[in-house]
Amino acid sequence: MADSLPPDDAFITQQLQDEGAIILGKANLTEFANFIAFDMPNGFSAVGGQTLNPYGPGEFDVGGSSSGSAAAVAANLAPIAIGTETSGSILSPASSNSVVGIKPTVGLISRDGIIPISATQDTAGPIARTVEDAAILLGALTGIDPNDPATAASEGLFFEDYTQFLNADGLEGAKLGVLRDPFFTAFLADDELALAEQAFDDLADLGAELIDVELPNLDELFGLDFNVLFYEFNVGIEDYLASLGDDAPAATLADIVAFNEANADAAIPFGQGVFEVSLATGGDLTDPAYLESLATGIRVTATEGVDVLLESLDLDALLFPNNIAAISGARPGYPSITVPAGYTDAGEPFGLTFLSDAFSEPDLIELAYAYEQGTLLRLSPESTPAIAGDRVTVPEAGTTKALLTMVLGVLGLRLRRQRCHSGKNAMLELGTLGAFRPFG
Repeated sequence: MADSLPPDDAFITQQLQDEGAIILGKANLTEFANFIAFDMPNGFSAVGGQTLNPYGPGEFDVGGSSSGSAAAVAANLAPIAIGTETSGSILSPASSNSVVGIKPTVGLISRDGIIPISATQDTAGPIARTVEDAAILLGALTGIDPNDPATAASEGLFFEDYTQFLNADGLEGAKLGVLRDPFFTAFLADDELALAEQAFDDLADLGAELIDVELPNLDELFGLDFNVLFYEFNVGIEDYLASLGDDAPAATLADIVAFNEANADAAIPFGQGVFEVSLATGGDLTDPAYLESLATGIRVTATEGVDVLLESLDLDALLFPNNIAAISGARPGYPSITVPAGYTDAGEPFGLTFLSDAFSEPDLIELAYAYEQGTLLRLSPESTPAIAGDRVTVPEAGTTKALLTMVLGVLGLRLRRQRCHSGKNAMLELGTLGAFRPFG
């Protein structure tokens, strides 16, 4: 895919250019959105190499798979960027790099031109240093795209200006559900636990009511298979390759697997076990195994999970540290936003994530902005400080007409430029309770 040139721009690429965006470049990401090998490091691609975390180059995990998008914004290389997510790949690098990430409702933003993993879970979304910048960018990306039927669901539910929801008092009277167990004890070190508890104290001081809650069916949640992704990727990658026309570097997933095997030393230093599992499904979306996985995932995470908590307790959102429970919103396509929430004793960034139901972006932006403005915890990384005098004059923020100077970090967005890697930014948690990792 390194030399693949798509025939046209993606829908959101054109939207950004219409708004005056200056596209600086493409960002590195975990290869094929970490949907190629079971042990791929976050931020690594065979073409781009290893993305580093600006807060601890070579020391801290950069998160993934939208690694380069978040690292570029954190390092002050651009104020905004695009990531994509299947199950955590905006939230993960945003948390790891002390920036703001919005994973929108599936269908709010066009996926045209994005190399897909999952037609039912994929979405692009903003990464920025502030909630305000992320809100401006989100408004520039919404709209109905005939090439992505999923966007029809957003008719009458999207906004072109999300800055109207920036309310510094937005936490007054908010009811938030805190999912402490088992997410905290299983995944957080002591200093991270302290940061989480401090965040909850801050939220309470800012007027929120916090209620400890537990997701129903936890055993089922952590036992979910990922057949949906394996099946849908097989179909989606071949549809994408077909869209490239006669210049496509391959026609099928089997072609890609064969190329990788013939160029193993350069192409697949970590293997391609995920590709092989996906290939074995045959991509048959009528297969009972696929249909059962799809229905079970939505039932466990939404119908009998997030929906139950939000409705029964009249909650505005659920709270998670970092991106620990991204899977709870991924299966039903629900939105989340993560914001900087401090740093560990070693200086590693820590994030706080708000999650709610479909098309609740206005509420999530309000909550996140109030927390951000009430704490102002983000610090620039010492390894890449802002350069004095290095500024771009932009129109006043507040409308989607504001100039957007940015990095496009979605691998697979159709840009009339040489492709740097293949895949799509995203994340998936594989395995059981102790085995979450960026993927898809």
